[in-house]
Amino acid sequence: MLPKRQTVDLDHVPSKARKFVFVLLPEFTMLCFSAAVESLRIANRMANRQLYDWTIISEGGGEVSCSAGVAFRVDSDLVELNRDDVILICGGLDVQSATSKRLLNWMRREARRGSTVGGLCTAAYSLAIAGLLDGKRATIHWENQDSFAEEFPEVDLTKSIFVVDGNRITTAGGTASVDLMLKIIADDHGEELAGAVADQLIYNSIRTDQDTQRLSVPTRIGVRHPKLSRVIQMMEQNIEEPISPSILAQHVGMSTRQLERLFRRYLNRSPKRYYMELRLQKARNLLMQTDMSVINVALACGFASPSHFSKCYRAHYETTPYRERGAHASRAVE
Repeated sequence: MLPKRQTVDLDHVPSKARKFVFVLLPEFTMLCFSAAVESLRIANRMANRQLYDWTIISEGGGEVSCSAGVAFRVDSDLVELNRDDVILICGGLDVQSATSKRLLNWMRREARRGSTVGGLCTAAYSLAIAGLLDGKRATIHWENQDSFAEEFPEVDLTKSIFVVDGNRITTAGGTASVDLMLKIIADDHGEELAGAVADQLIYNSIRTDQDTQRLSVPTRIGVRHPKLSRVIQMMEQNIEEPISPSILAQHVGMSTRQLERLFRRYLNRSPKRYYMELRLQKARNLLMQTDMSVINVALACGFASPSHFSKCYRAHYETTPYRERGAHASRAVE
């Protein structure tokens, strides 16, 4: 016989369920969406009453396929909503193409009426292009941070897993939807209910908006050497104006030769080579995610001339920056 399900007694329950409106963009990330909805569903179950309600909509009101190819049937087109509804735009791959003029106009209209508007995963781009994040703190998936920062300097971009700034919400994607929803549930109905939802999700480490997206440098590179980690962190923070290996070595109290040996031992490459790969990785992100000219991409990644940039890019990726961008544009159209 199964054990009786535990519920959480709430001191105060609103007479009306709080409503969330999920707007699915083409090729949205299923995990971000499902994690958010499941958190709300479980909150209702643990409270043994309807605390939250939700509806799913899309532009045109037809089926929308997520990035994994699964098709979702939605409830309606982009309709006028109640002011108290919480709107969450669900983004994913190629969010630029998925953000249409009609969607932008609809978002602006609902925002003018006072609605809370949020973006899950890459949908922070949709909010930013609509002007809804101007002067606001926000976040977006780490893979899109470089291009976002270049395109929207008026947004205070953070590396947090989620950000709530007034009536604007953004998340970094993935399981960050769970953390966001647990915060909302805790704010609405208390920590006990949020904890019960986390337990049901087998989620034993609830993160806050103070937690950052990416793993620490030692965890990412699989090496726990404090001086190596500090040097890599400095490299990642100084892409546009690279720091010479000798200066990097001085900052951590080493000689240039010692730094060379450290990188060779743990990463099987020189500091100069590792730094170059970081810069080229950022350049590739900018080429594929923005409309920046190749010259501006080169400058943003610390290359003094387009010819040097092109030469280094070809050596690493076996194609030129121009061909990379053209190939990406062709794949997006297909």
